[in-house]
Amino acid sequence: MRDYLPFGKPNFSEREVAAVSRVLRSGWVGMGPETLAFEHELEQHIGVPHVVTVNSCTSALLMSLRLLGIGPGDEVICPSLTWCSTANAALYLGAKPVFCDVDAHTLCITPETVQAVLTTRTKAVIAVHFGGLAADVTALRNSLPAHVAVVEDAAHAFGSRYADGQRVGASGNLVCFSFYANKTLSTGEGGAIALTDAAHADRLRSLRQHGLAVDAWKRFSHPETVVHADLNELGYKANYTDLQACIGRVQLARQGEFAAARAAVGQIYRQGLAGLPLRLQADCTAASHSQHLFVVVLDEAASIDRHQLLTALRERRLGATVHYEPLHLMPLYRQGQAPVRLPNTEHIGERIVTLPIGACVTPQDAQDVLDAMHEVLA
Repeated sequence: MRDYLPFGKPNFSEREVAAVSRVLRSGWVGMGPETLAFEHELEQHIGVPHVVTVNSCTSALLMSLRLLGIGPGDEVICPSLTWCSTANAALYLGAKPVFCDVDAHTLCITPETVQAVLTTRTKAVIAVHFGGLAADVTALRNSLPAHVAVVEDAAHAFGSRYADGQRVGASGNLVCFSFYANKTLSTGEGGAIALTDAAHADRLRSLRQHGLAVDAWKRFSHPETVVHADLNELGYKANYTDLQACIGRVQLARQGEFAAARAAVGQIYRQGLAGLPLRLQADCTAASHSQHLFVVVLDEAASIDRHQLLTALRERRLGATVHYEPLHLMPLYRQGQAPVRLPNTEHIGERIVTLPIGACVTPQDAQDVLDAMHEVLA
């Protein structure tokens, strides 16, 4: 029996191990010089003036909405086909998440799906770059009133590019990334916000440290100087650490290697899945797609349903999974709200399957998945 193949597994080398050892021996493991260096390298890589690291993409989304003044009585539009963090960022601030549908082929929101639920109470739209395919945020921005902000949930999209060739993160919006274990750049946990406004970046740096004007590194790194820190507003304990940042710096340098590995697995899947009763996400062949997820949507003509397919793959030690169960059907978000119909999301939500992909997935692993898919769906 083969070893279990997770759907997404981080690829850490001896370089990451050496970086962690170096930081441990330095005596400073909290947020400090490694974090600042990592932020600068991210700015250079993405092509954006400011990157502020935080402890998760959830915090990045929450703090972005806080920065925009979102609060009770406001509505924040987001797709239902996403992880709960996207919607919860609004709930944490007392705002109402309003779910919109996605395009049946790209699995991303569009100006049309957003316009269908836009109201006078809408203050922001969170655009999710599903699976690593960048949504058209330019068209979305142009379709919205000036007072409605666009925030990008780029948890899947580190390494992706917009249609104009720029890296995701350089749009001028608040763009939120995840460095969770299965992402294209992993530091175990963590996230970041890419943005262009210097004043907003300074406020985010304060918010991640309780609202303090000066972080711990500045307070303690100069023994000859006593630094006092004023508390400007109520913030969060959401800072990044040097232990994470040193891993991130190595992972950033290995992005070319990771992208090539993911692209190779994606190509094997695309060729080998032809003829099966399923369809792929639109544009999943594009070089601009980070290949964070490789998803298929079962046809109605398939001989088995999604649960049966997942069970059969798991029995073969292949970690296929689901991204995502539609949020608008979950009890938390239905409380006190009229039922919502999102036909594309509901259709996809019953049939979508994520196949294992990542920099640790080998061509033989991918072939094992294909063999199982053909066996089960024949």
